[in-house]
Amino acid sequence: MRLAKYLAHGGVASRRKAEEIIAKGVVTVGGEVVIDPARDVDEGDDVRVNGAPVGAETPEVWAVNKPAGVVSTAREPGERPAVVELVDSQARLYPVGRLDADSTGLLLLTNDGALANRLTHPRYEVPKTYRARLAKPPGGRELARLREGVELEDGPTAPAQVRKIGDREIEIILREGRNRQVRRMVDAVGNRVVALRRIGFGPLRLGDLAEGRSRRLGRDEVRALRVAGERRGPGRRPPSSPDR
Repeated sequence: MRLAKYLAHGGVASRRKAEEIIAKGVVTVGGEVVIDPARDVDEGDDVRVNGAPVGAETPEVWAVNKPAGVVSTAREPGERPAVVELVDSQARLYPVGRLDADSTGLLLLTNDGALANRLTHPRYEVPKTYRARLAKPPGGRELARLREGVELEDGPTAPAQVRKIGDREIEIILREGRNRQVRRMVDAVGNRVVALRRIGFGPLRLGDLAEGRSRRLGRDEVRALRVAGERRGPGRRPPSSPDR
C-alpha cells in the first residue's frame, strides 16, 4: 500500500492532506524520514507521524449537527471549538469537507480517507442540500439565475436546484464544493445570506439530530454514502475547493 493511502486508512488525514503531511518530512518508516507519498508500506512497517505510531483503525463515519462558531477542523489552535470535540470517539476523525464557522448543520467526520476523498472529489458531484435564509425575499429572476449558474471570481457555477420554501428562505442543492459558495452565489444575484444550514449530504439527511450533537452512522447509511461516492455526477465538473 502506498504511504499516503496508509496514512489515510490509519485515520491521520485524507489522502490529499496525507501527501502534504509527508512532504513536510514529519513521517518516518522504520525510523527513516520519507517524503515520497508513493512509498510502499504494509502493516508490519513502523510508520510514525511526528513520532506517533500510525496503525489501521476500524473505519467510522459520524454525522454532526454543527452549531455556529464551531470550526470544521480536526483541531483548532485558537479559542474556537473544533467540530471533532462534539464526537465521543477515540478514532482520529477529520471532517469530510467543511462548513464555515457561521454556517450550521450536517457535517460528516470519518477516519476513512478513501470514502472522504470520494465524497468530496469534484468528479463525483455528490449533492449537498442547504437551507438559506436571505436578507430580502428573492424574486423570480434571482431564483432563475441561481438555477442557471452565476459568474463568480473563480469562474461560473454549475446549474443548481433551487426552490423557494418561505418568504425569505430557499433550499439549494449543489454538486460542487467551492469556498462559501452559497453565500457568494446569493451575493452575486443581489441578495445576502443571513443564516445557512446544511440539511443533506448525498443520501444522508440531518433529520432530528439536535444542534451540537453527533451520532455514528449505521452500516446501511455508510454503504449508501459509498454508493453516492462511486457514481459520476450528471453535470459538468467545475473547480473545487473547501465547502461553504
